[in-house]
Amino acid sequence: MARYPLFQTSASFALLLAAPAMADESPVDLPAVTVQAQAAQEGETSLHTPTTAGSRLDLSALQTPASTTSLSGAEVRERNNRSVQDAVTRTPGISTIGTPGNGGTALSARGFTGHSSTMQLYDGTRQYIGAGTVTFPVDTWSVERIDVLRGPASVLYGEGATGAVINVVPKKPFAGEIRNHLRVGYGSDDRRQAALDSGGSLNDGLSYRLNINQQASNGWVDRGDSESLALSAALRWDASDDLSFSLSHDQGDQSPERYFGTPLVDGKYREGIRERNYNVANADIRYNDQITRLSTDWRINDALSASNQLYYIKTQRYWRNAETYRWQPGDLINRSSFYEIKHTQEQVGDRQSFTLNHSLFGLDSRTVVGVDYNRIHFARQHDFASSFSDTVPLAGSGGDQYQSNDPRGYGPRERNLARQFSLFAENRTQLTERLSLVTGVRRDQVHIQRDDLLSESSVDRSLSGGNWRAGLVFALTPELSLYGQYATSTEGVNNLLTLSPSQQQFDLSEAKQSEIGLKQMFWNGQGEWTLAAYHIVKKKLLSRETPASPTEQIGQQSSDGLEATLELALGNGWQVSANAALVRAEYDDFVEGGGDRSGNRPSNVPRRTANLWLNKALGQGVDVGMGARYVDARYADTANQIEVPGYTVVDANIAWQALPDVRLGLELNNLFDRQYATTASSAGQQWYLGAPRSLFVTADYSF
Repeated sequence: MARYPLFQTSASFALLLAAPAMADESPVDLPAVTVQAQAAQEGETSLHTPTTAGSRLDLSALQTPASTTSLSGAEVRERNNRSVQDAVTRTPGISTIGTPGNGGTALSARGFTGHSSTMQLYDGTRQYIGAGTVTFPVDTWSVERIDVLRGPASVLYGEGATGAVINVVPKKPFAGEIRNHLRVGYGSDDRRQAALDSGGSLNDGLSYRLNINQQASNGWVDRGDSESLALSAALRWDASDDLSFSLSHDQGDQSPERYFGTPLVDGKYREGIRERNYNVANADIRYNDQITRLSTDWRINDALSASNQLYYIKTQRYWRNAETYRWQPGDLINRSSFYEIKHTQEQVGDRQSFTLNHSLFGLDSRTVVGVDYNRIHFARQHDFASSFSDTVPLAGSGGDQYQSNDPRGYGPRERNLARQFSLFAENRTQLTERLSLVTGVRRDQVHIQRDDLLSESSVDRSLSGGNWRAGLVFALTPELSLYGQYATSTEGVNNLLTLSPSQQQFDLSEAKQSEIGLKQMFWNGQGEWTLAAYHIVKKKLLSRETPASPTEQIGQQSSDGLEATLELALGNGWQVSANAALVRAEYDDFVEGGGDRSGNRPSNVPRRTANLWLNKALGQGVDVGMGARYVDARYADTANQIEVPGYTVVDANIAWQALPDVRLGLELNNLFDRQYATTASSAGQQWYLGAPRSLFVTADYSF
């Protein structure tokens, strides 16, 4: 009960701000969809941009009863963001908790953490997760837009996503003259980049898009070499004005830094070992991801359209590392967790939807109905039971060779199969000239089977979940909306694809959210601001009656918070982008083997986050930008005994349009060389450090 006053106070504040506009009873002309599409095509995003993460109804942010953010690809790259995670953590309330074990891509949002709570989509397609790892897309070069939906989204995308959904929209084929964009870059730690973006029409009905990006670096830690190659190719055929087909293939190959963090020395961070890498000399990490899709869009008549996406996803991941480092008296480092692991995963799926514009009880209405099917195979090889350990000097930098004393050796250990089927529907009905109702329902059925290849045993389980949401949007003016919504979500007690036999016996966890908010554009589109307040409760967590009791599904976790954003184009070439978030998250009822954690904050959840970015056009083709990212302190354990300090990191850049087709740029990252930890492991005794100060020079040529 103590959590609701913040939610109620924010609701009263939002209504107070809206009161003057509510007094205006003049007719409201809602934004036209054609205007939204045009804005999206130009690569700019605003509250009028359709948000692909928030709905399948082609609604703009102003029409969506949820907290959303749209980032254009140009904006992402202009702010020094090398990865999708770099980009989305510049949006409200999202922070990174990436490690090599989760592909470096895990996030924290609205008090909930990890891939089971923050879902990532690629062009609307969900990538199912084996063993908690997502490794695609590789970088942001081929990104057209990133859409973020904060809060539960199971009604849209199925099990998972209590905290947030991130949809990465790749660059698409376009009609018109062929245009090419080349980039070369070089910077600190021998970082290199060579990239191409090419697209346009091949004939009247055929267009293409091709993106290639190759990167490499010597790294900022010892033996920190990394390299990646990303390919995105798409061909679109407009068979008629009403029918089109798109065939695309996206692929990423990565060999990231083989860095598993820096150990604390007697419980404290020692700056002198910042660049040490205590991994073995023959450590290895490799990711390969491939996504092939065939999309069909058919405008059947003026009221009805159909969309289908058939896809095949293949992912291979390999690790061979010593992953845990503990300081010992005498300035020695004990290394353990010597693991060699390989994941192979294949996903085949199809999504079919129909969109109908119709009348409902005499009111204008739009409905989307569809089905979603996926079949996923996951296989794991490893020597995961290794208990081997060794000792290396703190003053050194690891080394030696990988070893394991697992008597069974490295080999196939498990094979998993999941089959998922769902029915979903969404509707938007214009109740009055100002008021619209947005609703959605979804029913999921998942059958999972796990084969233990060592014991030759098999267990299986069918899980089902139903979710819904309802939201009202009141257009106070054409540029100001007040909304409220209620939404539900479901999650597995772990990643569904790799649930252990004991975990398979539990039902899906259940969450529900109440949210209100305001969104407004002002100054003839030069400014916009949003405010959202929410309360989320998640039930059926794995917990115990006492620390010694058996594990049951009786726990509860909750969070409430505020999120605010401001985008402003000032005079004299100034642009401001700012956001801030406050979350109060806790375990309401949670007991584990170490004790009662009720009342504690979940691990890796900061109370406050904030972002600021300033741009200034200096004239003569010169633009400068500077931004700050703030993340509050977090706990590294559920007992809230070990705290990871907060941090503020400043980045900057400058660009010069030297010639009509040539643009030169300079990126400065971690400008003040702040030493900070993004997350922690090994009971908080091992920190994953952010990269030190670096610079990167680019040259872009368009023709």
